[in-house]
Amino acid sequence: MHEMTGLLEAYGLAFVFVNVFLVQAGAPVPAVPALMVAGALSKGGAISMPAIIAVAVIASLLADSLWYELGRRYGTRVLRLLCRMSIAPDTCARQTEDRFLRWGAPSLVFAKFIPGFALVAPPLAGALRVGFASFLFYSAISAALWALLAVGAGMLFARQVDWALATLEQMGMDSLLVLAVGLTLFIAYKLWARNRLIRHLRMTRISAAELNRMTEQGLAPVVVDVRSKGARAFDPRRIPGALLADIESMDQVLAQLPRNRDIILYCT
Repeated sequence: MHEMTGLLEAYGLAFVFVNVFLVQAGAPVPAVPALMVAGALSKGGAISMPAIIAVAVIASLLADSLWYELGRRYGTRVLRLLCRMSIAPDTCARQTEDRFLRWGAPSLVFAKFIPGFALVAPPLAGALRVGFASFLFYSAISAALWALLAVGAGMLFARQVDWALATLEQMGMDSLLVLAVGLTLFIAYKLWARNRLIRHLRMTRISAAELNRMTEQGLAPVVVDVRSKGARAFDPRRIPGALLADIESMDQVLAQLPRNRDIILYCT
């Protein structure tokens, strides 16, 4: 934190720009603490608050526009890459798709405030062919609100920010060690839970070749497509004869399934 204050005092708006751009580009660095410290410094006149907001919005839009273009060009491949980087990749794509399909382009206004949605929303907008002007409009509102909230909090609680910085400086490496241990334990738990689920699923998995053999042998398994609407929009291909079962129609589809045939589900 002390180093962050020094960087802000030395490089000012340039540091804010680089910090926000890296965060929105997906780098694992914090942005809100830097904006809060910048806000605290602006209260003393060291940096202009409107300039901080403007620079943060420009940096955010540049990074978001890069992801938008990647999503427009490469579609689901970009989303799969981002979700593999997520701590909870199994729910990353589905939750993002559901939010975007429910609210449309205006959901970008809230993207910066929803964990996991901020990074995935821009390429998702590109993959769904949202107009670039609409994308920029809603993304700019989101970035401005996000930056204003962080900088405003820094200004409002300038004394508390100074106290926190002084306390962390006194604690030195101990504070970083506590944060690092807590983060490591959280990530380790999520990975353990995910691997346990994968091991369970592997015992009940069937390959595409095995499904084809069953069909050719006349075993006539029932195939159910449980992908989300967003996933089907990205990739409209489907297994011939598969029943569609999204979250809204799941109960009706389950009630129609025969009890004397193998049932095979496939998802994203």
